Amino acid sequence: MPTRFSGRTALVTGAGSGIGRTTALAFAAEGAHVVVAGRTAASLDETVALIEARGGKALAVTTDVSRSDEVHALVEAAVDRFGSLDVAVNNAAVFHGGTPLADLPEADWHAELDINVTGVFLALQAEIRQMRTQPSGGAIVNLASTIGLHTRRPGVAAYAAAKAAVTALSRAAALDHIADGVRINVVSPGASATTMSLRPGESEAERVERARHELPLGRVSKTEEVAAAVLYLASDDAASVVGTDLVVDSGGVL
Repeated sequence: MPTRFSGRTALVTGAGSGIGRTTALAFAAEGAHVVVAGRTAASLDETVALIEARGGKALAVTTDVSRSDEVHALVEAAVDRFGSLDVAVNNAAVFHGGTPLADLPEADWHAELDINVTGVFLALQAEIRQMRTQPSGGAIVNLASTIGLHTRRPGVAAYAAAKAAVTALSRAAALDHIADGVRINVVSPGASATTMSLRPGESEAERVERARHELPLGRVSKTEEVAAAVLYLASDDAASVVGTDLVVDSGGVL
Protein backbone atom coordinates (compact mmCIF):
# COMPACT_ATOMS: atom_id res chain seq x y z
CA MET A 1 0.00 0.00 0.00
CA PRO A 2 1.28 3.52 -0.75
CA THR A 3 2.37 5.35 2.39
CA ARG A 4 3.75 8.68 1.19
CA PHE A 5 2.37 10.35 4.31
CA SER A 6 3.01 7.70 6.93
CA GLY A 7 3.49 9.30 10.34
CA ARG A 8 2.63 12.77 9.07
CA THR A 9 -0.25 15.00 10.09
CA ALA A 10 -2.49 16.44 7.37
CA LEU A 11 -5.10 19.12 8.00
CA VAL A 12 -7.98 19.55 5.53
CA THR A 13 -10.52 22.38 5.78
CA GLY A 14 -13.95 22.04 4.23
CA ALA A 15 -13.62 18.30 4.86
CA GLY A 16 -17.25 17.53 5.58
CA SER A 17 -18.13 16.72 1.97
CA GLY A 18 -17.02 16.81 -1.66
CA ILE A 19 -13.38 17.38 -2.57
CA GLY A 20 -12.43 18.05 1.05
CA ARG A 21 -13.81 14.74 2.33
CA THR A 22 -12.29 12.79 -0.56
CA THR A 23 -8.92 14.44 0.06
CA ALA A 24 -9.04 13.64 3.77
CA LEU A 25 -9.79 10.00 2.98
CA ALA A 26 -6.94 9.90 0.47
CA PHE A 27 -4.41 11.22 3.00
CA ALA A 28 -5.57 8.68 5.57
CA ALA A 29 -5.25 5.88 3.02
CA GLU A 30 -1.63 6.87 2.54
CA GLY A 31 -0.78 6.77 6.21
CA ALA A 32 -1.46 10.30 7.45
CA HIS A 33 -3.11 11.28 10.68
CA VAL A 34 -5.87 13.57 9.44
CA VAL A 35 -7.43 16.62 11.06
CA VAL A 36 -10.71 17.57 9.39
CA ALA A 37 -12.19 21.04 9.80
CA GLY A 38 -15.40 22.77 8.80
CA ARG A 39 -18.42 24.55 10.21
CA THR A 40 -20.77 21.55 10.51
CA ALA A 41 -19.85 19.09 13.24
CA ALA A 42 -22.11 16.28 12.00
CA SER A 43 -20.56 16.11 8.54
CA LEU A 44 -17.03 16.23 10.00
CA ASP A 45 -17.92 13.35 12.31
CA GLU A 46 -19.05 11.38 9.27
CA THR A 47 -15.68 11.97 7.61
CA VAL A 48 -13.85 10.84 10.75
CA ALA A 49 -16.03 7.73 10.94
CA LEU A 50 -15.18 6.84 7.33
CA ILE A 51 -11.46 7.23 8.03
CA GLU A 52 -11.58 5.21 11.23
CA ALA A 53 -13.63 2.46 9.57
CA ARG A 54 -10.70 1.99 7.19
CA GLY A 55 -8.18 1.81 10.00
CA GLY A 56 -7.02 5.44 9.96
CA LYS A 57 -6.69 8.08 12.66
CA ALA A 58 -8.56 11.37 12.47
CA LEU A 59 -9.69 14.33 14.53
CA ALA A 60 -12.64 16.64 13.80
CA VAL A 61 -12.41 20.30 14.79
CA THR A 62 -15.40 22.55 14.10
CA THR A 63 -13.93 25.73 12.66
CA ASP A 64 -15.03 28.93 10.95
CA VAL A 65 -11.96 29.79 8.86
CA SER A 66 -12.96 33.46 8.71
CA ARG A 67 -12.22 33.75 12.45
CA SER A 68 -8.54 33.97 13.34
CA ASP A 69 -9.02 32.66 16.87
CA GLU A 70 -10.73 29.52 15.59
CA VAL A 71 -8.08 28.93 12.93
CA HIS A 72 -5.25 29.23 15.45
CA ALA A 73 -7.13 26.87 17.79
CA LEU A 74 -7.46 24.41 14.90
CA VAL A 75 -3.71 24.30 14.30
CA GLU A 76 -3.05 23.98 18.03
CA ALA A 77 -5.50 21.08 18.24
CA ALA A 78 -3.75 19.29 15.38
CA VAL A 79 -0.33 19.64 17.00
CA ASP A 80 -1.63 18.75 20.47
CA ARG A 81 -3.20 15.52 19.18
CA PHE A 82 -0.63 14.35 16.64
CA GLY A 83 2.57 16.24 17.46
CA SER A 84 3.12 18.19 14.24
CA LEU A 85 1.48 19.81 11.23
CA ASP A 86 3.14 18.50 8.09
CA VAL A 87 0.51 19.14 5.42
CA ALA A 88 -2.38 21.60 5.19
CA VAL A 89 -5.06 21.73 2.51
CA ASN A 90 -7.14 24.91 2.54
CA ASN A 91 -10.29 23.86 0.76
CA ALA A 92 -13.14 25.55 2.67
CA ALA A 93 -15.18 27.76 0.36
CA VAL A 94 -18.64 29.15 -0.35
CA PHE A 95 -20.25 29.85 -3.71
CA HIS A 96 -22.96 32.42 -4.46
CA GLY A 97 -23.68 32.29 -8.17
CA GLY A 98 -26.30 33.25 -10.68
CA THR A 99 -26.52 36.98 -9.92
CA PRO A 100 -25.07 39.79 -12.09
CA LEU A 101 -22.57 41.98 -10.28
CA ALA A 102 -24.84 45.04 -10.07
CA ASP A 103 -27.53 42.97 -8.34
CA LEU A 104 -25.24 40.98 -6.03
CA PRO A 105 -26.23 41.39 -2.35
CA GLU A 106 -23.44 42.99 -0.37
CA ALA A 107 -23.72 40.19 2.17
CA ASP A 108 -22.91 37.61 -0.53
CA TRP A 109 -19.87 39.63 -1.60
CA HIS A 110 -18.57 39.73 1.97
CA ALA A 111 -19.26 36.03 2.50
CA GLU A 112 -17.24 35.10 -0.60
CA LEU A 113 -14.28 37.18 0.52
CA ASP A 114 -14.50 36.29 4.20
CA ILE A 115 -14.40 32.52 3.63
CA ASN A 116 -12.67 32.13 0.27
CA VAL A 117 -9.91 34.74 0.68
CA THR A 118 -9.58 35.87 4.29
CA GLY A 119 -10.10 32.27 5.39
CA VAL A 120 -7.15 31.15 3.27
CA PHE A 121 -5.05 34.09 4.50
CA LEU A 122 -5.73 33.29 8.16
CA ALA A 123 -5.13 29.58 7.62
CA LEU A 124 -1.85 30.25 5.84
CA GLN A 125 -0.64 32.44 8.67
CA ALA A 126 -1.43 29.89 11.37
CA GLU A 127 -0.11 26.94 9.38
CA ILE A 128 3.12 28.60 8.29
CA ARG A 129 3.88 29.83 11.80
CA GLN A 130 3.72 26.23 13.02
CA MET A 131 5.49 24.63 10.06
CA ARG A 132 8.49 26.96 10.10
CA THR A 133 9.23 25.86 13.68
CA GLN A 134 9.55 22.24 12.53
CA PRO A 135 12.85 20.82 11.22
CA SER A 136 10.99 19.21 8.31
CA GLY A 137 8.92 22.31 7.47
CA GLY A 138 5.70 21.46 5.69
CA ALA A 139 3.59 21.63 2.54
CA ILE A 140 0.41 23.60 1.92
CA VAL A 141 -2.04 23.22 -0.96
CA ASN A 142 -4.76 25.82 -1.46
CA LEU A 143 -7.86 25.10 -3.53
CA ALA A 144 -8.65 27.83 -6.04
CA SER A 145 -10.76 27.33 -9.18
CA THR A 146 -10.59 27.62 -12.93
CA ILE A 147 -13.23 30.33 -12.50
CA GLY A 148 -11.28 33.50 -11.88
CA LEU A 149 -7.71 33.37 -13.06
CA HIS A 150 -8.26 30.89 -15.89
CA THR A 151 -11.77 31.52 -17.15
CA ARG A 152 -14.87 33.64 -16.57
CA ARG A 153 -18.60 32.94 -16.46
CA PRO A 154 -21.55 35.30 -16.07
CA GLY A 155 -23.11 35.61 -12.66
CA VAL A 156 -20.08 34.58 -10.58
CA ALA A 157 -18.10 37.82 -10.24
CA ALA A 158 -17.54 37.55 -6.49
CA TYR A 159 -16.46 33.91 -6.65
CA ALA A 160 -14.16 34.63 -9.60
CA ALA A 161 -12.53 37.55 -7.78
CA ALA A 162 -12.08 35.49 -4.63
CA LYS A 163 -10.58 32.44 -6.32
CA ALA A 164 -8.24 34.53 -8.47
CA ALA A 165 -7.09 36.12 -5.23
CA VAL A 166 -6.38 32.68 -3.74
CA THR A 167 -3.93 31.91 -6.53
CA ALA A 168 -2.23 35.32 -6.27
CA LEU A 169 -2.03 35.08 -2.48
CA SER A 170 -0.65 31.55 -2.64
CA ARG A 171 2.08 32.41 -5.11
CA ALA A 172 3.17 35.41 -3.04
CA ALA A 173 3.23 33.32 0.13
CA ALA A 174 5.19 30.59 -1.68
CA LEU A 175 8.01 33.02 -2.38
CA ASP A 176 7.86 34.49 1.11
CA HIS A 177 8.20 31.17 2.91
CA ILE A 178 10.03 28.60 0.81
CA ALA A 179 13.21 29.62 2.66
CA ASP A 180 11.39 28.63 5.87
CA GLY A 181 10.95 25.12 4.51
CA VAL A 182 7.26 25.61 3.70
CA ARG A 183 6.15 24.73 0.15
CA ILE A 184 2.91 26.31 -1.04
CA ASN A 185 1.01 25.40 -4.21
CA VAL A 186 -2.49 25.60 -5.67
CA VAL A 187 -4.93 23.20 -7.29
CA SER A 188 -7.60 24.79 -9.49
CA PRO A 189 -10.47 22.39 -10.16
CA GLY A 190 -12.93 22.94 -12.94
CA ALA A 191 -16.32 21.26 -12.91
CA SER A 192 -16.15 18.22 -10.66
CA ALA A 193 -18.59 15.67 -9.29
CA THR A 194 -19.88 17.85 -6.45
CA THR A 195 -23.10 19.78 -5.90
CA MET A 196 -21.26 23.04 -6.63
CA SER A 197 -20.98 22.18 -10.33
CA LEU A 198 -24.73 21.60 -10.71
CA ARG A 199 -26.54 24.47 -12.36
CA PRO A 200 -29.78 25.69 -10.75
CA GLY A 201 -32.39 22.95 -11.06
CA GLU A 202 -29.99 20.58 -12.84
CA SER A 203 -29.86 16.88 -11.96
CA GLU A 204 -26.68 14.82 -11.94
CA ALA A 205 -27.86 12.99 -15.05
CA GLU A 206 -28.38 16.31 -16.82
CA ARG A 207 -24.89 17.41 -15.81
CA VAL A 208 -23.48 14.22 -17.31
CA GLU A 209 -25.17 15.01 -20.62
CA ARG A 210 -24.05 18.66 -20.56
CA ALA A 211 -20.45 17.75 -19.77
CA ARG A 212 -20.42 15.22 -22.60
CA HIS A 213 -20.84 18.11 -25.04
CA GLU A 214 -19.08 20.96 -23.22
CA LEU A 215 -15.86 19.42 -21.92
CA PRO A 216 -13.09 17.99 -24.13
CA LEU A 217 -12.79 14.95 -21.84
CA GLY A 218 -16.54 14.49 -22.05
CA ARG A 219 -17.14 14.40 -18.30
CA VAL A 220 -16.53 16.34 -15.11
CA SER A 221 -13.55 15.47 -12.92
CA LYS A 222 -13.97 12.91 -10.17
CA THR A 223 -13.25 14.20 -6.68
CA GLU A 224 -10.64 11.44 -6.42
CA GLU A 225 -8.82 12.97 -9.39
CA VAL A 226 -8.70 16.38 -7.73
CA ALA A 227 -7.52 14.78 -4.50
CA ALA A 228 -4.75 12.97 -6.36
CA ALA A 229 -3.43 16.31 -7.62
CA VAL A 230 -3.51 17.70 -4.07
CA LEU A 231 -1.62 14.71 -2.68
CA TYR A 232 1.01 14.96 -5.40
CA LEU A 233 1.73 18.61 -4.60
CA ALA A 234 1.83 17.86 -0.88
CA SER A 235 4.17 14.90 -1.30
CA ASP A 236 7.93 14.60 -1.57
CA ASP A 237 7.38 13.74 -5.25
CA ALA A 238 6.80 17.49 -5.73
CA ALA A 239 9.73 18.61 -3.56
CA SER A 240 10.88 21.21 -6.10
CA VAL A 241 7.40 22.41 -7.10
CA VAL A 242 6.84 25.85 -5.57
CA GLY A 243 4.02 28.30 -6.28
CA THR A 244 2.41 26.37 -9.11
CA ASP A 245 -1.29 26.41 -10.00
CA LEU A 246 -2.28 22.93 -11.18
CA VAL A 247 -5.49 22.90 -13.22
CA VAL A 248 -7.70 19.77 -13.03
CA ASP A 249 -10.66 20.48 -15.28
CA SER A 250 -11.26 17.87 -18.01
CA GLY A 251 -9.70 20.26 -20.56
CA GLY A 252 -12.25 22.98 -19.93
CA VAL A 253 -9.84 25.93 -20.18
CA LEU A 254 -8.04 24.74 -23.31
